[in-house]
Amino acid sequence: MDKPTAAAPLAQITPPSATLPANTCDAHVHLIGDDFTLWDGRVENPPAGSLDDWLEHYQAHLKALGCTRGVIVHSILYGGDNSITLEATRRMGDQFRAVCLISDNATEAEIAALADQNCKAVRLNYVHGGLLSWDGMKRLAPMLAEHGLHVEMLAHSHLHLEELAPQVPELPVEIVFDHCAWPDPSLGITDGQIALERLLADGQCWTKLSATYRHTPDPQSLLHRLAKANPDRILWGSDWPHLMLNGVAMPDAGQQLNTLLDALPDTATRQKLFTDNPAQLYGFAP
Repeated sequence: MDKPTAAAPLAQITPPSATLPANTCDAHVHLIGDDFTLWDGRVENPPAGSLDDWLEHYQAHLKALGCTRGVIVHSILYGGDNSITLEATRRMGDQFRAVCLISDNATEAEIAALADQNCKAVRLNYVHGGLLSWDGMKRLAPMLAEHGLHVEMLAHSHLHLEELAPQVPELPVEIVFDHCAWPDPSLGITDGQIALERLLADGQCWTKLSATYRHTPDPQSLLHRLAKANPDRILWGSDWPHLMLNGVAMPDAGQQLNTLLDALPDTATRQKLFTDNPAQLYGFAP
């Protein structure tokens, strides 16, 4: 059966309302290219274009937002073959890092090989599905830590965080909850949201203030709460080029960034969010 093809991101975006700090890092994008093999289990095809084409688009995206560093997160559209993400990271140079996919039965040799190619994390996805389970991650966690990798998890705070939160401090790896832990705003402040904020406050996890357009139409209160919980444990990513929207309108990455800037006007918090925190987590030079 034919797969639907995702829409391309906007060619022109709203300019940022403020100049971002030096060495700002967009800590969550995906790179695509129709010259790499797609996974049979994918739900859609990416927009057309080779990796060369999309790297050119990516560089324009970074310039438009004022970013000089980035983290390329492997898309499930390519399954467990991390080739496109590792190649994109290699071509972008030493100011870029990769987040890759592994399975529960990954070997230490495979983990070491990823680490040698500027991969700094593996992804665990409870929202779109993936290759790595929570129990599998716990078994692999010592090896991940040994090779300097952490875990980036996409989960729903209202469905998963109350159960998982007590286990997080016991893990030997850092845990990043992507996309504000994808809450359901119709439920208000849930126990899972409170658990996430407590983990942040205790310095036991990180979260990306990213992709709120997927779940929260008016996100300023959410962004403010998470930043207030611990400004030393927040990251930002544009989620470009906005794959697997599942009916959500294509966002304007500049407008999304401006919403975040409006929510967090404090200069010191912005310095941590955009530069200092990603430098610490992903190993960029100060």
